[in-house]
Amino acid sequence: MNVEHIADLATSTLFGALEDPALNSMNFLNEVAGHYPDAIQLAAGRPSEEFFDLDDVHRYLRVFCRYLAEELGHTEEEVRRTVLQYGRTKGIIHGLIAENLRLDEGTAVDPESVVVTAGCQEAMFLVLRALRADERDVLLAVSPTYVGLTGAARLVDLPVRPVRTGERGIDLDDLVTVIRRERAAGRRPRACYLMPDFANPSGLSMDVATRRRLLEVAEAEDVLLIEDNPYGLFHGDSDRLPTLKALDERRRVVYLGSFAKSVLPGARVGYVVADQRVAAADGVVGLFADQLSKIKSMVTVNTSPVAQAVVGGKLLEHGCRLTGANARERELYAANLRRVVDGLAERFPRAADGAADVTWTVPAGGFFVVVTVPFVVDDRLLERSARDYGVLWAPMGHFYDGVTAVPALRLSCSAVPADRIDAGLDRLAALINDLIGRPAGAMIGRDRLADSAAGEP
Repeated sequence: MNVEHIADLATSTLFGALEDPALNSMNFLNEVAGHYPDAIQLAAGRPSEEFFDLDDVHRYLRVFCRYLAEELGHTEEEVRRTVLQYGRTKGIIHGLIAENLRLDEGTAVDPESVVVTAGCQEAMFLVLRALRADERDVLLAVSPTYVGLTGAARLVDLPVRPVRTGERGIDLDDLVTVIRRERAAGRRPRACYLMPDFANPSGLSMDVATRRRLLEVAEAEDVLLIEDNPYGLFHGDSDRLPTLKALDERRRVVYLGSFAKSVLPGARVGYVVADQRVAAADGVVGLFADQLSKIKSMVTVNTSPVAQAVVGGKLLEHGCRLTGANARERELYAANLRRVVDGLAERFPRAADGAADVTWTVPAGGFFVVVTVPFVVDDRLLERSARDYGVLWAPMGHFYDGVTAVPALRLSCSAVPADRIDAGLDRLAALINDLIGRPAGAMIGRDRLADSAAGEP
């Protein structure tokens, strides 16, 4: 017997969700990128590395330690312990986060309602784990939705029910319909997850009227809203809109925040604002944040104090405002977004009668553009694109729960230099034109593919 083929475990003996496609999406996309390192990366929603500087990390750390000593009166031993020892489960920069929300978002929150997490993904997991009480509970999510949300829900056995996006970022009539349908079936809708600003993957945003009406629906239907806001600072040339949390007067919104895009992704620091009041069995009323902290203490114990200190240092260096601190990034992302949208228009001009077989969204900000094509986009096509055309993107099927035959793909413009955006669009156009059989004279991407490839590593 060949012992190399004897398995120690069978998937049937492991947690069932491990076989779910949602849990394979991120790994699959990373693996494709790893197999084709020379392909132009228009798939990953990473921040640009243009402004990364290792010296900043050390400076931020020193700024935070000086704050502990000079502003909070810590002794040298207390400073060392705060940064280097196991720390408070809810975090050590909760006060700075609350001040940042006050200044940047116009949101007043009790620092004790803030739980600092190991990235926003942990914040998401903690909230879903707490809300899933028994098999009746379900989560609603605007579809298409961030695959990390779908995967986290799988890990806590919380079914996800899709809500249509609509033209304004959410179809409120469909939201009410889904809530009432689930209740009629004996289930308990706990919350609706959404990104009101430049959503991943759609790039869509909600106007202020829709945000206010959404809060009214949440109150009337007695559900929470889980607001995820990783892209709100990157609003392009448009004006910033108030977050749902800033408009929330009834504590309907659980707010998820991240410093991955605005400070440093390698720090892996996020947070959740959970100011909802929770009544215990003994009648004592506390904060939802306290309940999340209990779960966190058994998952990650605490978020790295060193990483928190780096984030805290940047907040302090900029007066707890990240709007100005990210001015360069906002300008870069806005320019990249315009380059992608204009580049698509150049490569796929409309017919004289206005008809188009390739269309795309035109977001006001954020990282993502969705391109709709007249053929199914799947993982096999992505591998072909990477291997034969040298360009990576994300199939939109990854962002729909249980749906793979989606004729659309997502482009990310955040981490790609301008010249590589042009080359990447040439390669994408060549792929699309080949698939739809466009005449040679119209095949802009194919005409320039050889030239762009010659200039790439």
